[in-house]
Amino acid sequence: MAVFKQQHIDDFYEIGEQLGSGQFAMVKRCVERSTGVEYAAKFIKKRQSRASRRGVKRDEIEREVNILQQLQHNNIVTLHDVYENRTDVVLILELVSGGELFDFLAQKESLSEEEATQFMKQILDGVEYLHSKRIVHFDLKPENIMLLDRNVALPRIKLIDFGLAHKLEAGADFKNIFGTPEFVAPEIVNYEPLGLEADMWSIGVITYILLSGASPFLGDTKQETLGNISAMDYNFDEELFSNTSELAKSFIRQLLVKDTRKRMTIQEALNHPWIKPHFLSHVKHRLMSKAEKKAEQLKTKRLQEYTIQSHSSVPHNNTYANFERFAHVLEDVSLMERGLSEVAVAHHSLQGDIEALLTIYNDKESWYKEESETARKHLSQVRYEFCKVEATRRLLQEDLKSMDASLESISGKYDHRQSQLDALRQELSTELRWLEEVMGSLQHGRGQQQQGEY
Repeated sequence: MAVFKQQHIDDFYEIGEQLGSGQFAMVKRCVERSTGVEYAAKFIKKRQSRASRRGVKRDEIEREVNILQQLQHNNIVTLHDVYENRTDVVLILELVSGGELFDFLAQKESLSEEEATQFMKQILDGVEYLHSKRIVHFDLKPENIMLLDRNVALPRIKLIDFGLAHKLEAGADFKNIFGTPEFVAPEIVNYEPLGLEADMWSIGVITYILLSGASPFLGDTKQETLGNISAMDYNFDEELFSNTSELAKSFIRQLLVKDTRKRMTIQEALNHPWIKPHFLSHVKHRLMSKAEKKAEQLKTKRLQEYTIQSHSSVPHNNTYANFERFAHVLEDVSLMERGLSEVAVAHHSLQGDIEALLTIYNDKESWYKEESETARKHLSQVRYEFCKVEATRRLLQEDLKSMDASLESISGKYDHRQSQLDALRQELSTELRWLEEVMGSLQHGRGQQQQGEY
């Protein structure tokens, strides 16, 4: 078991405002007291018992920390320190304050494919580093692609959230069903062995959304989305991709391949002509017509629609016909967002507590039933053994009475035999005295006879 620092984090960091939250984690801005450097403190709620469903398992937290400690790359968030208290493990991470990539691009007036490839190249560089270490992220999606600082000409991409990441072991099959449905690969849906290819599929979905503002497999329900992925049910809608290059669509097609053996690897993606364009493509961009630039602005507008949809509680769809209505209520949504977030956190917390209490109650009830049944069986066995002992005791008492009677009979016979023995002894004693007297008189007569002869 990994050992994290047990000191009070407040002694070393000044904890600031909340930056974000999830089901069992909360991120806050913090400042290291000794250096004045700003970081992000990720508080991960620990699962307190096996019966509880609230919080994250200790081994899952250790896996995330272990992976982060192996990573040092310009396009991956850096782990600075780890603390632990009774309820939380706190990861001190590099502060990534530029927001999500898609939010940043959605606010731009236009987006060219050249600009898109610059950001995709950074994402691919980060994933290449991960894959070189046999580490799979397994949760690549727009929310986990952040900008270090948006106030620069070309913001730097940072991949975050390694809660689902795994390091692949040689010769060992790894299967799991996890991730965000919209971005998971078919092999996850079908519970097949997983590898580096799962990340490449997610990159294909991200690129599709980036260039069109639509999600290729998203359905009205999670089940429909997963079904679309398994069936490879997607296309390049003419309205959405009318001004998208064939190279870009080729890049996506070679990633959204069901057969993992035929799906592009990270090296092949980096060497794809769309990512490593020729000189002529730059010239073509400079000569782009106003109509094409206008089409790019529409493309950015669709990306705005996607980001609004992804951050709202309104169900996603691929047509976005109701975007105007969403735009009208956008201000209200942004005002309500903070309150809803707090309510959601409180709801998750309360739901987790209720589930934990129900689990404990069910476990205790089951335990009491088992103990009661065990006690009943034990008591029945004791009663049975007692009856056996009682029957044996009665038999012994009867045997003792019989033995007493036998002993009395034997004692009487013994006394009779003893008296007969005494009488016989007296008779023998009398006979012996008579024999002695006879022998004495014979010896006396023989002595006198001998004296007369002389």
